Amino acid sequence: MSERRKFIKQSLLGSAFLIPGISSASTQDKNKTPPLIGEMPLILSTWNHGLPANVAAMAKLDTGGSILDAVEAGVRDTELDLENLSVGLQGLPDREGITTLDASIMTGDGNCGSVAFVRQIKHPISLARRVMENTPHVMLAGEGARQFAIAEGFPLEEEVLSPKAAIEYAKWKETSQYKPIINIENHDTIGMIGIDANGNMAGSCTTSGLAYKMHGRVGDSPIIGAGLFVDNEVGAATATGLGETIIKICGSFLIVELMRQGRTPQEACEEAVRRLISKNKNIDDIQAGFLAINKEGLTGAFAVHPGFNFAKATVKENVLIDSNSHFKP
Repeated sequence: MSERRKFIKQSLLGSAFLIPGISSASTQDKNKTPPLIGEMPLILSTWNHGLPANVAAMAKLDTGGSILDAVEAGVRDTELDLENLSVGLQGLPDREGITTLDASIMTGDGNCGSVAFVRQIKHPISLARRVMENTPHVMLAGEGARQFAIAEGFPLEEEVLSPKAAIEYAKWKETSQYKPIINIENHDTIGMIGIDANGNMAGSCTTSGLAYKMHGRVGDSPIIGAGLFVDNEVGAATATGLGETIIKICGSFLIVELMRQGRTPQEACEEAVRRLISKNKNIDDIQAGFLAINKEGLTGAFAVHPGFNFAKATVKENVLIDSNSHFKP
């Protein structure tokens, strides 16, 4: 896209190690140092597909939609992208040749909903919102999620692989070996977080999961606190990458709680990556990245390895940021 501009955000550079339990806020007099304020409204989303998703999200805000409407509309765009093999029904299937989807959505007041291991639903993010708004539950899974979708009027799509996914699956079956490749297969999610001009926050996360996963596998995306967490009093965070590693540390919840303790969004993302690395013996084949926004509209991003990028949209611009901000042993 000609309008894409890649740049490295100066505030994301550097990887200073923090002393555990000591926040940067404790070293300064808050009464003398007013907090920095970022530009709002603001939308952050993971990977290259975040650029068009951000356009859809900002368009929803521009036409009077809420921040919840915006983060739903944004990732719905990705769920329909036939070129994307890691989100939506066109995504790569599991080992049985079946595409199953996960999604979650959350608002800053703690309301949330998710679906996991759902089949034949074009927009799992919208189904997750219906779970949040129309049921007493937070998560529905599998056949139960599909039955709920039918009851809510969602059409069931034909269960057939997209042309590109069918070709890739046929190639995979020649060896049937399972080995995720970082920054390729781990582009398995779009996570989006946003804050409106009034400081209200929301987030969304949707995926077809890791390619050739075991049938029934669920990653971090539909798990509130792992792939997504939002709190208007503090901030929001979302994750992408190898979901099992993110689940183990409740990554997005961890980042929001670190911000609650006084860490900046950048410091919180860095600490989450260090925590993730400490829980995994071999990180060579593990990529995970985090995005965060605090209630002042400041942002952070950090990943295990180089290669993580994300899109940032304001009323002035929508840009892809190639972040060199990653763990350095």
